[in-house]
Amino acid sequence: MMKKNMLWFAFVLSIQASMAQDLVWKKKVFEPKNVSASIIRLNGEEVLKVERDLKALPFDLKNLEKTVDEPTYVKLKNIDLTNGTIEVKMLSQIQSPSPFEAAQGFIGLAYRINEDDSAFESIYLRPKVGRSDDQFARNHTVQYFAYPDFKFNVLRQEDKTAYETYADVALNEWITIRIEIKDSQATLFINGQQHPSFIVQKMKGKTTHGQIGLWVDIATIGYFKDLKIIKS
Repeated sequence: MMKKNMLWFAFVLSIQASMAQDLVWKKKVFEPKNVSASIIRLNGEEVLKVERDLKALPFDLKNLEKTVDEPTYVKLKNIDLTNGTIEVKMLSQIQSPSPFEAAQGFIGLAYRINEDDSAFESIYLRPKVGRSDDQFARNHTVQYFAYPDFKFNVLRQEDKTAYETYADVALNEWITIRIEIKDSQATLFINGQQHPSFIVQKMKGKTTHGQIGLWVDIATIGYFKDLKIIKS
């Protein structure tokens, strides 16, 4: 009897541990993937705070291309999106001290995430360079990539202009991004602009549908609010 009770107790603990990984925010359930996440109040508003977990997924400065543009997000559960619109407001800060000297406040959205997180598409921002005095740096403010085969470094070798662009954004300010997904094309709108800031003419990912993630990368403190999703 004692052995059965111990087994049952262990089973309950394992379920609780699994459930503890999920985070309920605004009646939506999120699963952290290689990030730490919490619900906090920022300037009087309830927001979702997300940071990359370097214990879960280490970062190697000497192997930069292999350890960035990874599945580092809180993933919205109970949704499967093929085509539609994703909109969210996000604010990016850089950790202090920063584990990466060249940190740029990497923050954005992942979408069409498959079940085991082995493939997805993403568009993210580098807000630190959005208003840089260096035009070359400004041109890298917006980034598209497709995990795992088409990270930023691969896409830059393929075409230096098709998968990155400029946007007027900055650290420590709320940025509204809206991504419209239709078949193989993704269109990005920033801060309610009538015309798109960025168009990915043909996405390169393996997936055609999947879940949605609020994404951050190395040395970023990301805050998210007002997530809206419309299927089409």
